[in-house]
Amino acid sequence: VPVDGSHWLSMREVVDMLHQKGHEVVVVAPEVSLHIKPSKNFVMKMYSVPYTKEEMEKDFKAFFHVSFEEGSFFERFFKVYRSMKRITDLEVSSCEHLLQNKELIRYLEESKF
Repeated sequence: VPVDGSHWLSMREVVDMLHQKGHEVVVVAPEVSLHIKPSKNFVMKMYSVPYTKEEMEKDFKAFFHVSFEEGSFFERFFKVYRSMKRITDLEVSSCEHLLQNKELIRYLEESKF
């Protein structure tokens, strides 16, 4: 169950290596994602989330933008904090929706995921 961004980019190499060694890999991911895309190297199980790709991109761009803004330490700290909180809220929402997806949870339980 990857997290979008650098976590997935690192994990993708591991997933590809596992596939090369003959393992069946299942990736569980939200329908809205910046980097997690279907591949012939793994089975992808997706679940819905209450935000759009545009909203997610906007929050990530805002985070990177405020990370390089000038200003006092406290101004920058609070801007980065608020921006990180928005991204964290998206991730928490994603986790909640995964756990509320009874069909997907049943599949994971039955397949001994």
